Amino acid sequence: MKINGKQHRSIWLNEDGLSVDIIDQTVLPHELEIRTLCNLAEAAEAITAMRVRGAPLIGATAAYGMALAMRDQADDDSIDQAARLLLATRPTAVNLRWALSRMCEVLHAVDPAERIAVAYQTAAQICDEDVDINFRIGQHGLGLIQTLWKARSPGTDAFHILTHCNAGWLATVDWGTALAPIYQAHDAGIPVHVWVDETRPRNQGAALTAWELDAHGVAHDVIVDNAGGHLMQKGLVDLCITGTDRTARNGDVCNKIGTYLKALAAKDNEVPFYVALPGPTIDWQMADGVAGMPIEERESSEVTRVWGRLPSGENSQVQITPAGVTARNYAFDVSPARLITGLVTERGICDASEQGLLSLYPEQGGFLDD
Repeated sequence: MKINGKQHRSIWLNEDGLSVDIIDQTVLPHELEIRTLCNLAEAAEAITAMRVRGAPLIGATAAYGMALAMRDQADDDSIDQAARLLLATRPTAVNLRWALSRMCEVLHAVDPAERIAVAYQTAAQICDEDVDINFRIGQHGLGLIQTLWKARSPGTDAFHILTHCNAGWLATVDWGTALAPIYQAHDAGIPVHVWVDETRPRNQGAALTAWELDAHGVAHDVIVDNAGGHLMQKGLVDLCITGTDRTARNGDVCNKIGTYLKALAAKDNEVPFYVALPGPTIDWQMADGVAGMPIEERESSEVTRVWGRLPSGENSQVQITPAGVTARNYAFDVSPARLITGLVTERGICDASEQGLLSLYPEQGGFLDD
């Protein structure tokens, strides 16, 4: 995607051919800071501190983290130790496990002398594949939006989409998942308008989604997290579409905290609720997402404090709760498959069910538990 007319991905190889550059998302939207990762520890810290976030981008960063680790030591133990360190950075996003498993399998299969080159090559492949996957998600989602737009009453001025958190190109290597169809619909001339949930406590919607949409020229308004149900009641939402950090094989979807409430409101108001996801985000080993999904709990300070820009132009953190108040910070929730209209993948759109997913990924059928 473009920033100030210049093409960017969210992660790329530095010009030195060894270190890795990322956009530090913790300082957006007020500053655009490129951060260089030079070793395994810096890659792990970037994931933990949410300098990079979003399941696909976490996986891509972990893949490059493995490549950086191979520069220091490329024996078998170092592969496994690096993978364990990176796997512990974020517990919910399944792409992290998927990317690390792929990297470990490839690296263990080659001679130690080849591992640095193979690691960088495989990480680059993971990034390129992610871009292609997300473009194709956008294509299938575009078809959905076109169909729903054509069904609107004549004279309708805009097609209103509600999304939650950030599932744009900042959450992937490029294009995004939930935002890819929106970008492609906008480019196709459909007058899309996006309701952007602020997404407390880290405000990924207000800070990141709004920044992306503004850069692409897509009409949008930021709303508080609890406004979505009201808008649906008033007929001001034509489609809800979100991303996901992990989808169980039964179609249950884990996404940023607050998504479940949007799914409930959409069901009550008969608003289509779709989830956009790449194949690597599906956890085929998990049969029940509501019961089995690991939910990350982050530091309470993310709830009790907020970051923002002061009138002076200085970025600062301020306390918003009384001193000494405790808080709980659950980062994700699970929307049951029964609330989801459909899943938008790189292979097409399907029902949120094991049967629906297997219709698009039949090769996974032989690996499921009895």
